[in-house]
Amino acid sequence: MAKAVKSSFRCVECGWSTLKWVGRCGECQAWGTVEEAGAPAPGAVAPAPVTARARPITEISVETAEAVPTGVDELDRVLGGGAVPGGVVLLAGEPGVGKSTLLLEVAAMRAADAPVLYVTGEESAGQVRLRAERLGALSERLYLAAETSVATLAAHVDAVAPKLLIVDSVQTMVSPEATGVPGGVTQIRQVSGALIQIAKERNIATVLVGHVTKDGSIAGPRMLEHLVDVVLHFEGERHSQLRLLRAVKNRYGPTDEIGVFELSDKGIEGLPDPSGLFLSDRTDPAPGTCVTVTLEGRRPLITEVQALVAPSPLPAPRRATSGLDTSRVNMILAVLEKRSGMKLANLDVYASTVGGVKLTEPAVDLALAIAAGGSHNDVALPKGFVAIGEVGLAGDVRSVQGVRRRVAEAQRLGFTQAVVPKGFGDPIPGIRIYEAEELKDALKWIAKSRRKGGPDKPKAPKKQARPKLTIAEEPQF
Repeated sequence: MAKAVKSSFRCVECGWSTLKWVGRCGECQAWGTVEEAGAPAPGAVAPAPVTARARPITEISVETAEAVPTGVDELDRVLGGGAVPGGVVLLAGEPGVGKSTLLLEVAAMRAADAPVLYVTGEESAGQVRLRAERLGALSERLYLAAETSVATLAAHVDAVAPKLLIVDSVQTMVSPEATGVPGGVTQIRQVSGALIQIAKERNIATVLVGHVTKDGSIAGPRMLEHLVDVVLHFEGERHSQLRLLRAVKNRYGPTDEIGVFELSDKGIEGLPDPSGLFLSDRTDPAPGTCVTVTLEGRRPLITEVQALVAPSPLPAPRRATSGLDTSRVNMILAVLEKRSGMKLANLDVYASTVGGVKLTEPAVDLALAIAAGGSHNDVALPKGFVAIGEVGLAGDVRSVQGVRRRVAEAQRLGFTQAVVPKGFGDPIPGIRIYEAEELKDALKWIAKSRRKGGPDKPKAPKKQARPKLTIAEEPQF
């Protein structure tokens, strides 16, 4: 009986041969150079018939690639004007953040002008209908199908001929041409490829809902994010009604825009001016608070930072944060203790933001330092005060991106005083600007403003006036 001929593999770099394929050559240690002996050379592809001839780029029509508004202004802002026919959008977010609610309202808005197909693999059609009634998202041209097979989904697409296709979610869909369980790497790769092909061939704007893992990344192979045209992340805390929509990848628009939504029992609503959500409801300033302006994409948002410095009964004082980077807070506290003379090593420090917003950019450093200093000395800031700037380890105040845009937003909302880094330029009418080069300079200016009462705060009666601070105490307010 003749023996079967075994194929051999050879390294194209050094000629080393082996009976099994390996990813790395055992001789020259090069990766990806081992190929089967006698295999056709890469790139030797026979020409195939041309389906459509190549044309000059000036003759290509752009009408079919123009974005169509979805009816939700905040979503259109992030997408760059709307959904593009043939474009595939991947929307990811944690469970319960409101992905299905947002897309159901988008489907109802779009169904007013064209047919929309909503395919759900996680709920029954009746469950989606009940939620649509609660949200008021019913339309005659909104078609609903509860399917988990890509082949059946393609049949629904041919029958409905929608202009917008929503698949909730891609991890629940199954392709008969691939093996593995739903949500596995093989199935997601095959399902996403089939859905993208359907969208491109039929020129349908498609939205795919994606699950996330424990660390917040999109579940499945990384290739899924490379194949789609737009990747959106829907963020929000369970205890907060605020939701943020960010674009991580966008072939049709900017990636530095965000959409702000408010989730309630009646549905989800876009917030064109959400700055008031991140401020407390107090009328008078309180010790340990400071307002700053953060840039979320291109949009400046007024936010409030709060700090509480209290005596600690523990040998190792606590450092707790909410909405702020813990390592960044510890660094600012160390700078305050070293450069401003505040004794914080044996005190508990709690720092948080208002409204559940997460602040990670360095522009919040100065506001955090001022809030911690005010809580340490039990001194409130002047009314209408805002602080913007990054604090370095040497105690210097560094410039940040878009300072003038931030200050202009603060002036628009009624703030009258601002501490900013050096080099601000021409003043902005309606707001008093102080340019600080060092952190201690900013603290001195605040203490001086407190003694004078500030431009918007009258002097208190003498019997209620605070004792004046000495020069040595000025850096500590």
